[in-house]
Amino acid sequence: MGLLGVGSQQPGDLGERSVKLAHSDAWRPHTQGSFVIIYILMLFLIGIPLLFLEMAAGQRMRQSSIGLWKMFSPWIGGVGYTSVMVNFITGTYLNVVNAWVLFYMSQSFQFPVPWEKCPLLKNSSDFDPECARTTPFTFFWYRLTLKASDTIDDGGPPVLSLSLPFFVSWCLIGACMISGLKSIGKVMYTLVLLPHLIIPCYLIWSLQLEGAGYGLQHLASIKMSSLYSVNTWSLAGSQVLFNFGLGFGPIAALASHTAQSNNCLGDALIVALFSLVALLVILPFIFSILGFWATIITHRCCEKNAETILKLISAGKLPSEAQPPENLLENPTSIYNAWLNILPQHIRSAVLREVPECNKEKQFLKVKEGSSFAFLSFVEAMSFLPGSILWSVFFLLVLLTLEMSTMIGMVYTIITSVQDTFSSLRKHAKLLTDTFPLVGVCMLMFLCGIFFVQPSGIYFIILLSEYWTVIPIVVIIVLENIAVAWAYGARRLLADLILLNRPVSSIFDWLWCYVCPAVLLILFVAILVYLSMETFTYIAWDSSSSKEVLRQYPTWTLVLMIIIFVIVIFPIPVYFIYCLIHGIPFRPKSEDRVMVASKTQPLSDKLPPTNSVQKEEIPQGDRQNDDQPVI
Repeated sequence: MGLLGVGSQQPGDLGERSVKLAHSDAWRPHTQGSFVIIYILMLFLIGIPLLFLEMAAGQRMRQSSIGLWKMFSPWIGGVGYTSVMVNFITGTYLNVVNAWVLFYMSQSFQFPVPWEKCPLLKNSSDFDPECARTTPFTFFWYRLTLKASDTIDDGGPPVLSLSLPFFVSWCLIGACMISGLKSIGKVMYTLVLLPHLIIPCYLIWSLQLEGAGYGLQHLASIKMSSLYSVNTWSLAGSQVLFNFGLGFGPIAALASHTAQSNNCLGDALIVALFSLVALLVILPFIFSILGFWATIITHRCCEKNAETILKLISAGKLPSEAQPPENLLENPTSIYNAWLNILPQHIRSAVLREVPECNKEKQFLKVKEGSSFAFLSFVEAMSFLPGSILWSVFFLLVLLTLEMSTMIGMVYTIITSVQDTFSSLRKHAKLLTDTFPLVGVCMLMFLCGIFFVQPSGIYFIILLSEYWTVIPIVVIIVLENIAVAWAYGARRLLADLILLNRPVSSIFDWLWCYVCPAVLLILFVAILVYLSMETFTYIAWDSSSSKEVLRQYPTWTLVLMIIIFVIVIFPIPVYFIYCLIHGIPFRPKSEDRVMVASKTQPLSDKLPPTNSVQKEEIPQGDRQNDDQPVI
């Protein structure tokens, strides 16, 4: 069954596409053409080969994440448990984004929407002073949505207004998965295709906005220094891994339910092409909107400054020579800055002491990155348009569908792993027809995720997503690569695929055995060096000044991060030591290298008898060097 097959009962095909969207920071404002070039190179160096590796491994062994990698190498059997734990931790905080989206959508049915206007004080006609010192968008995000504390040390009970949307988001995930594999496949098609049908329409519309060219100019700029920057390469490499969802488990778990005759290499290439095209569509759209946002903000800054200057001249605080031009409304930014630059130096200095600088480039670079991006800069940009509520709702709907598809893939991986691990659950032929595992996992992740909807929860999300997750994921992918390429044998796995009448280029043998391990190890070292030299900081809300301030993470949070890392990595050395003690070899025995159907998959998808597979799976000419990677 191909990747684009319609009416599939298997979620693995189109569902695999959605996982890559998790953790995507491709639309960060500092992204430039140089980063895109490096990203594409890393896509071909490690993205496609490792995506193909996980798809082929899952389809070949028919196992969930926990049981899969021990079949390739018993010594690396602990990787599956680590992957599931990382998946669980990531899912608990990632679904909070859905809660934020649902909260914004619930507030969008008011007129005017609450993020476009400061609230009034009780029994007064005055605006809330904390909101008056900042923008309504920033106030609504930090004080009304997150109810953010001033520091990460200030915890508190869960935010009630977010707890309900968070619970609803988990109910939506459960409802999408309750009917089993068939319903998951249909849901994945809808959730993944819908936003990718809407975004091209957004792109065509955004290119017509004022300032769109400025954003595209920024995107197209190439800095040669970035091409030689280790940080840029490591960022692009980790971004490729996250965009494909490698190491998290959904790729292999979903691929295990595809038909044996499925062309997983074709799937990997189509997914990579889909990802690249989506990137080339989404980035111009995002940067066009950001260029529009920066342009309008700068225009308004110039107009406000002109009004302030006139008042100061009337009050005698500025000389009459500081009179701003009358035709300012024609092109506020250009006319205002041109006028300001031709003023005598002493008058210009006096003006700048009284009013802020209006600089489009600096405003563009102020765009919030990470979790705050969609709820601050983008929603504010939408508010400048006619019919802003409708545009905002459509954008939030796109964001919700993307996050939901990612979460379904993660939850599915955890449930299949639980089902394959505990023998008491294996009696169920179809995993999701029994609602107990699904409800149990969703409820547990909901209860654990409540921690992230407390007032300081956003700061913990930043800590985990920006500093922690990448380390265990790279470790997982490195060990997966070793298990397939050096323990089981890259040539052997490729031969297995050839037996299924799917010719595969021998270049993947070379990529799996040498290129991918080398690039991954360099990436891992670069990330460790970067983190060791980096000061761990987060942007916090200062309620006294109504401003965002940069704070340093306290020592106890870094210790906590290390403890969590040790816990999730712990199964890997434990499994390794267990194998050494019991004399279990690094490479699986020949008789163990058979395709074993996962207990979680439908009976109709199970494989032929084991003895027949053994007779046919290895070409005679490959038996002498079956354990060695060959170019």
